[in-house]
This record gives sequence, C-alpha cells and structure tokens, in this order.
Amino acid sequence: MKIAIINGPNLNLLGKREPDVYGKITFEDYLKELKDKFPKVEISYYQSNVEGELINKLHELGFSVDGIILNAGAYTHTSVAIADAIAAIKTPVVEVHISNIFAREDFRHISYSGAKCVGSISGLGLKGYELAIQYFLNT
Repeated sequence: MKIAIINGPNLNLLGKREPDVYGKITFEDYLKELKDKFPKVEISYYQSNVEGELINKLHELGFSVDGIILNAGAYTHTSVAIADAIAAIKTPVVEVHISNIFAREDFRHISYSGAKCVGSISGLGLKGYELAIQYFLNT
C-alpha cells in the first residue's frame, strides 16, 4: 500500500513553532516513527508553504497512490482551489489537523478541503496521521 502525506504551510516548523500547540517533535522525526510502525506501507512525504505546489502534488499523486493524508494548514480555511484539486482526483484523501481547529479562532472552524475528503481528524496531535493510516489499511 502506498500512502502520501502532504503538509502545508508552516508545518516545516514543527518542533519549533508553538510547541504548546503543535508539540516538540519535528515532522521528519515523527515520519521515521510512522515508517517503523507501518513497515509494510510505503509512506511518502511532501511539504510546501506554497498553495499551487500543494495542488500540483495532489494532481501528481492523486491517481497513483492508495491514500493521501493532507494537512493543508491555514489553506484549509481559505483555499477553494485545494478543495477543487481534492475533488478532481481519484485517490481518497483524509484531512488531518494537529490542533483542534474547532477550539481555535472562528475562521478556523471552516474547512473547504474537509468537505471534499473522506474524513477529517482534528485535535489529536501527530497521532492523527497514524489514525489516518489505520483508516486506509482497514478500508
């Protein structure tokens, strides 16, 4: 099984950025843990702070992998274009957010991308990525 993880803006700063909200581990270190936990799953990873690059990656992977885990960061709440890209591809997408977007500012309660995903996981920290992988393994 091939699963792609796509992270959006500012997630390259995990471990440094607001550790009380996002934790103290880098995503690269967490990715090693995921790969060790799921050795039979081919997990690829991509991160960009640029909306168009995220769309291009969804288009590139959206017909060749078994599942995509997307944390679009703040683009979740603003990008109709990313939502349209999710709707245009064949591969199912699970939206993941490290923080609970519903416990934050009001504008974060809206998820344009989530409406196009098979499901959303929010507020469970990095564990949300593991749960998304489990979803794909069990469907």
